[in-house]
Amino acid sequence: MNVIVIMEDSFRKDHLGCYGNDWIKTPNIDRFASEATVFDHAYAEGLPTIPVRVALFTGRYTLPFRGWQPLEQGDIPIAEILWDKGVTSALITDTYHMHKPKMGFGRGFDYVLWIRGQESDPAVVDPELKVDLTKYSEKNWHSSYPGQPERIVKKQFIQYLRNRSSWKGEEDHHIARVMRAGMKWLEEMVAEGKRDNLFLWLDSFDPHEPWDPPRYYTDMYPVPEYEGLPIIWGGGFVKDWTLAEIRHIRAQYAGTITMVDKWTGIFLEKIEDLGLLDNTMIIFLTDHGEPLGEHGIIKKVQPWPYEELSHIPLIIRLPDGMDFKKRVEAFVGMPDIAPTILSFLNVDVPSIMHGRNLIPLMQGEEEDVEFGISGFHRRAWSIRDYEWSFYLWFKGLMSGEERRELYRYDPNFIPPEPSKYEVERDLAEREDLIEEEREVAEQLEEKMRRFIEGLKPSPGDLMAKEFMRRGRP
Repeated sequence: MNVIVIMEDSFRKDHLGCYGNDWIKTPNIDRFASEATVFDHAYAEGLPTIPVRVALFTGRYTLPFRGWQPLEQGDIPIAEILWDKGVTSALITDTYHMHKPKMGFGRGFDYVLWIRGQESDPAVVDPELKVDLTKYSEKNWHSSYPGQPERIVKKQFIQYLRNRSSWKGEEDHHIARVMRAGMKWLEEMVAEGKRDNLFLWLDSFDPHEPWDPPRYYTDMYPVPEYEGLPIIWGGGFVKDWTLAEIRHIRAQYAGTITMVDKWTGIFLEKIEDLGLLDNTMIIFLTDHGEPLGEHGIIKKVQPWPYEELSHIPLIIRLPDGMDFKKRVEAFVGMPDIAPTILSFLNVDVPSIMHGRNLIPLMQGEEEDVEFGISGFHRRAWSIRDYEWSFYLWFKGLMSGEERRELYRYDPNFIPPEPSKYEVERDLAEREDLIEEEREVAEQLEEKMRRFIEGLKPSPGDLMAKEFMRRGRP
């Protein structure tokens, strides 16, 4: 058997047709979903980018133990488990955060390809290379958030423009380069007679910002009232943005989603052309969504695990001939991916993993899990069941004291197309009911604390706790 993981960064679940969106154009992923199992309640556990990938690679919750940091020596990532099991593995990615020194995400893979130049990755270092900022709105580097000073954001934006200065067309975009590299690796494996025991982790940073697709993609989502220059990067607090600007940046994001869908479809067609569908499990997912005006922010400028950020698409296609359910209602999460992959490849799942094999759930053989956990290490925790979503903000983040919020849970909320978006109206969690439903909030908090505090640390987690205790970054 083979496993192919298609990870696409910052992909909002409510921007897919298979999850109920009737205005977005994602025909390829929707077609894939029609032949697979769609998980309706999948959540990112420890946010954002790097903690999520630690959970994916290790099968463990990170939320109570560690935040953004490299893999620890004591961690057991999935590729190292498969290293001596007769599996040929590859990691292909343009997610440059994984490539930074000593991050360790290439450990155990037989082949690793780092595709450079995404976002502010210093891939083009020529200081004499000039870029034309007059083609872009100043909102691309405007920042009112203390954690992202304007001078730093502008420097990052200039680096991105340098990185893309040699591009000639759509094929130069990173999503195209990542998918073509994945296709090439599969073609080479098949040419060598290797059609079994393949493990490919394809990790695309798109549709993460900058939202910079060719114009014909954003023209699919017109915002007639916006007459300014392109905003492909900007973020911060909504109070500093006009409604037209917010609608425009939502259109840029939607256009990027559609471009990503196209190249994902091209990659999926290659899997079929190579005759691998009858013995390959394909997992499509993201690390998190993206705030685009909801709850007062654009981009991840605050550690807020609201619905638009923590609810993720998860779609798994089993090989041809295997029975599966079309939808799974149970709550699932990032730590479940590694055990599912290992079980599918008939490899023992280490007892140190927190997650579970999702295949019995996909085939209707396992009981439901009735809540999901997400949050940011040492900043915010949240829990959801089928009726409520509860948030605990730790002291020092939003106020001088701990803060709690409670909302009616609406996993099926779909935002309107960009030209019709309204800031205060169009969000999944609108009315905080903490005062009216104190008993409900207390019960959810107790359940959440009991679950999180019941998780046992690994050797890597223990080292991480000491690392943080000493005040190091």
